[in-house]
Amino acid sequence: MASRAASGRRDGEERGWLRGSPPPRWVRMLPPALLVGVCAAGFVSSQPLDIGFLLGTIPSLAVLSYGPVATALFGCAVVVLMNVPALQLNHPGNTDLLTITFIAVLSVFVSLVRSRRDAHLVTVRTVAEAAQLAVLPPLPERVGRVRCAGLYRAAQRGTLVGGDFFEVREGPYGVRAVMGDVQGHGLSAVGTVASLLGAFREAVLDQPELEAAAARLDRRLVVDSAGTEHAELFATALLLEFSPGADEVRLMSCGHPHPLLLRGAEAVELALEPGAPLGLGLLDVSTPKGRTVRLERGDRLFLASDGVTESRDKSGAFYPLAERLPKFDEETPAALIDSVWEDLVRFCTTVRDDVTMLVLTPLPESTEDGPAGTAVEDSARPWGCTY
Repeated sequence: MASRAASGRRDGEERGWLRGSPPPRWVRMLPPALLVGVCAAGFVSSQPLDIGFLLGTIPSLAVLSYGPVATALFGCAVVVLMNVPALQLNHPGNTDLLTITFIAVLSVFVSLVRSRRDAHLVTVRTVAEAAQLAVLPPLPERVGRVRCAGLYRAAQRGTLVGGDFFEVREGPYGVRAVMGDVQGHGLSAVGTVASLLGAFREAVLDQPELEAAAARLDRRLVVDSAGTEHAELFATALLLEFSPGADEVRLMSCGHPHPLLLRGAEAVELALEPGAPLGLGLLDVSTPKGRTVRLERGDRLFLASDGVTESRDKSGAFYPLAERLPKFDEETPAALIDSVWEDLVRFCTTVRDDVTMLVLTPLPESTEDGPAGTAVEDSARPWGCTY
């Protein structure tokens, strides 16, 4: 996959077995290991050992990682071993046996409840992941003449979608991309994300101009919040449109952080004159100014949410994305994103906001070599220009 959400292996590693992930192997091996250890100690020792109480913990430990049948077998084994004369486990009386038997039976009941609960949680999580992936499906590796790689890390644990979103689609007017950030994060923002992505996908097919696509997204949020008093529903967004030959890109910002152009070992911030955020109904008053940029073969556009650029270290300094990005210029787009994420985590040990990164690599049909030393050149051709 060209994009990855905050789930699966990485999510399991972050949550840990005490936060819902399956218990590690050593927890599963603990009951049989304890059973064998107590038996071995009883056989080896020439004197009676007062360690029979350890056997009583085995059914309780089995509850953590075994089903009711296996837990019952462990309980039966414990009761039998307590009565084996050769083990000399302090010759337990009836009270000890009744206590251990009660613990074993109770452990079987608890294991049955846990197993059914785990099965229910697996079903709920599977349905939730399917629903969230329907809202924000993985990016394809290539859309038209643009290669794509993305990373999404939701701030709320256990979710795949939060307040950030991105999408790359090909339509009759070229390949278009969007990255946005909805007010708030977590599951409360999923509905707004779904509305915006739906509006963007329609605009890719229907709207010939990028301004009209931005207006479609703005209207969507205005309509969604019309019936709610003090809704304060808004989102920032960055829209891109590639020319048919992928040798130019038009960019437009609605209050979103600027994109970066990675050309060789140099990262250049593409400053844009932003318009009002989406959902405020102010695009007619504060219209975003589009900018068209010439692209060369090998250029990569790096888009990031404010969860990246506004992350801080212990001293309060912001993560210097533009300075760090050139260090990874020779890596593939997917490896580039992984490297930036790992660097961000080292810089800022606690990331509290949604983190979204998107790398778009255009594949121009032909490249016109410009003069040496030219980093970025705004196109004067009439396609997509607003000036």
